[in-house]
Amino acid sequence: MLKQMLCLGAAMTVLAATPAHADAHREAGGDGLRAAVMEDMPGLIELYQDLHANPELSFQEFETAAKLATRMRALGFEVTEGVGKTGVVAVMRNGDGPTVMLRADMDGLPVIEQTGLPYASKRTAVPATGVETGVMHACGHDTHMAAWIGAAQLLAERKDEWSGTLVMILQPAEEIGEGALAMLQDGLYERFPKPDYVLAFHDAAGAPAGFIGYSKGYALANVDSVDVVIPGIGGHGAYPHTTKDPVVIGSSIVMRLQTLVSREIDPLDSAVVTVGSFQAGSKHNIISDEARLQITVRSYSDETRAHLLEGIARIARGEAIAAGMPEDKLPVVTVQDPYTPSTYNTPEFTEQVMAGLQDRFAGRIREVPSVMGGEDFGQFYRADPENLESLIFWVGGVPMAEWEASQRGEVELPSLHSPFWAPDAPVVIATATEALAAATLDLMPKDGAGG
Repeated sequence: MLKQMLCLGAAMTVLAATPAHADAHREAGGDGLRAAVMEDMPGLIELYQDLHANPELSFQEFETAAKLATRMRALGFEVTEGVGKTGVVAVMRNGDGPTVMLRADMDGLPVIEQTGLPYASKRTAVPATGVETGVMHACGHDTHMAAWIGAAQLLAERKDEWSGTLVMILQPAEEIGEGALAMLQDGLYERFPKPDYVLAFHDAAGAPAGFIGYSKGYALANVDSVDVVIPGIGGHGAYPHTTKDPVVIGSSIVMRLQTLVSREIDPLDSAVVTVGSFQAGSKHNIISDEARLQITVRSYSDETRAHLLEGIARIARGEAIAAGMPEDKLPVVTVQDPYTPSTYNTPEFTEQVMAGLQDRFAGRIREVPSVMGGEDFGQFYRADPENLESLIFWVGGVPMAEWEASQRGEVELPSLHSPFWAPDAPVVIATATEALAAATLDLMPKDGAGG
């Protein structure tokens, strides 16, 4: 789950004006792949609508996993369920050659859908908070799964065109940043063929439908959630001199944190420290004995991440000492674990894959800036960076009429995670299915000369 909207708009505006989009479904490459995708689309849309209407929360994707596992078995894959709690691994061995892993994520979000679609979700569930909520595929994982099945169908049908091992995984719990790690810890790279290449895509709420965006190097950020508990010495609001006010201490911490990025991080580096919650007190005339901060921290490199986390702890401690708090009553800083690590697209591999798709999607591919959203897809590369190549790319999902209206300033587009987000599913699924299948065929040619 991306933790923020994929801001591809500026890079995609020029592309949307090209005549290529009007011809988006023309045959490309002369290999019949696009025609095969179009033939499969009615069934893929039916699957998509079913998945959309029946979302499941993180680590609760039991029905989704079983439904798609059945389809993969029917295609001839060796299928294992329950990997990393609810994950699915499907393997097709087809002679000598590289191992390619394609990933789709399964989980929905605790969001009450307001799209008005005829197949809108009416599901409810109980997340970790314990409060029943509506559930929605507000991040487009339903399009990811439909395209994943679409690519599996094409590759199973074309076994005579590729050689190697295809590993296709359905990952749980992307939205809470834990599913990829859970699958790895459950032996993904030990129990199953270890990939040479890992590929995935994500729909984009900031780009017109059918356009492909990619970033070389860091594509998405490290995402840390930090809790700061600030002790104080409470008392009567009329007699502040008898207290140590945690609201004042917390306010000083919040203001000092603004210098952590602006004065301690190289301006050419990227980082975010945002205080999303400040909680303290319960009445006008009572100085509380505690305040709490919740902070989101974003970075790309692990070195910058370490500096930011150390800086938060240092600033919290320093401001409390400056306020006269004793050593046994200094703030407690907790970094939630696991965190979502940054996602790195290996540059040469990214260029190779995108070069192979350029003719097929003429006028619809553009390199775009990396974003500060988070995606735990990066875990698969981090598990063995010396021996893996990795790429996640974006497929625009904004219906073209809405995109053009937004460019004229007539409408504001909903973001990912919005209860109103409804991608142009047929275009997203068709584009992503073809891109995944074509990239895989290029990586595993029958003569073994690819990669």
